[in-house]
Amino acid sequence: MAIFSKETHFEMTSVSNSYYPDEPTAPKVVTDTIPGPKSQEAIRDLEGVFDSRAAYFVADYDKSIGNYIADVDGNMYLDMYAQIASIALGYNNPELIKAATSSEMVRALVNRPALGNFPGCDLREILARLLRLAPAGQDKVWSGLSGSDANELAFKAAFIYYRSKKRGYDKEFSAEELSSVMGNSAPGSPQLAVLSFKSAFHGRLFASGSATCSKPIHKLDFPSFPWPHADYPSYEYPLNDHTEVNRKEDDRCLAIVEEIIKSWHVPIAALIIEPIQSEGGDHHASSYFLQRLRDITLEHGVVYIIDEVQTGVGATGKFWCHEWANIQPPCDMVTFSKKFQSAGYFFHDPLFVPNKPYRQFNTWCGDPAHMIIAGAIGQEVIDKKLPDQCARVGDYLYTKLDALRAQYPHLMQRLRGRHRGTFIAWDLPDTETRDHMLKKLKLAGCNVGGCAERSVRLRPTLAFEEKHADVFVAALEHVLTEL
Repeated sequence: MAIFSKETHFEMTSVSNSYYPDEPTAPKVVTDTIPGPKSQEAIRDLEGVFDSRAAYFVADYDKSIGNYIADVDGNMYLDMYAQIASIALGYNNPELIKAATSSEMVRALVNRPALGNFPGCDLREILARLLRLAPAGQDKVWSGLSGSDANELAFKAAFIYYRSKKRGYDKEFSAEELSSVMGNSAPGSPQLAVLSFKSAFHGRLFASGSATCSKPIHKLDFPSFPWPHADYPSYEYPLNDHTEVNRKEDDRCLAIVEEIIKSWHVPIAALIIEPIQSEGGDHHASSYFLQRLRDITLEHGVVYIIDEVQTGVGATGKFWCHEWANIQPPCDMVTFSKKFQSAGYFFHDPLFVPNKPYRQFNTWCGDPAHMIIAGAIGQEVIDKKLPDQCARVGDYLYTKLDALRAQYPHLMQRLRGRHRGTFIAWDLPDTETRDHMLKKLKLAGCNVGGCAERSVRLRPTLAFEEKHADVFVAALEHVLTEL
């Protein structure tokens, strides 16, 4: 049976009530196992046509609402994972349903334009809605299809930009470049590298997979580029109690970054970093570290890419997580996807537009249907001041979790995410204990995700409020007493 809190808090105007007046007040679990029998049967049925081995359960999206996800067995979970951090406003949001049923959406879906060759007359306005939400210092956008694709496209733009600077932006390609590239050899196909970080996750495609360094399963058996991975800072918590040691850790990792740039056997054209490493264990980078990377990349002529695929769109208390660092001058590109329901990268330097057409190109050049949804999501985030809400609710939740950490320090190690909205995580002693906690939380009515080998990460929607935090904390406290 699900555990829930009877506490009531904050009679202020509730975003979740305005969106979801019929949202449940507590989870409901009616099966003894998760997945339940109907989910198990549906998963077995899927296995003949689709790899369903990673399924937690089979969802009933018609019955899911707001912060609660339903399954086919009749269970209703408080969703603290939100489709791997990709549901921004909650399930069946009425404002997104309006956008999805608009004539603009019908045009985008039925006619699916090849935007590079045949942009629609409404594309400028659709893009303008995205650009109103761009990170500080960015005023241009190129669109893609997923987070992995966004990073792949950013790498491609970085390589073209890097080589154009060396060659001269307006200079024609040499005959040797044109002929050698057809054989996948230099100088037309140069040896260049992207520097990423240990425990990073940037996607599962070929270039993004080469930059990924979180779990072996993500990249086994397919060829990779021989690209380097620097150390990402690993801090002592609470941060306020370990200022000096954490600054030394930043400086240690920065020295590694600079040494790799100077000594790698091929030029480092770009550096990519997540402001919070999510899949790799919810490691947070300090403002100092992110700014010093800007200084180093400028000094060595390296393109600086911030991967905001998981951290973007409000959940950390700012629309874009790296804006906490106020990086100056702004980074070169910011990639996005997940909560935006669209994908691509923002940039500001016009020289990141290739010197000739068809260099950064594919059939669709993104998806206007998902750009329409992204614009609608962004407008709601701004109108409802959801980053501010996430900051408030995150501080409320963190305080309650910190009290539990004091009671159960062996089960809630390295609690992190203070003042970073609802991007909160902690470590368990080992993988087995972590997985057991996640299983028990589901049986208590809370769908929660893990990351790395032994971490628990919280990724609720932006409509998550104090009343939801109370439900989760009550369930977690019950589980902690049983572990």
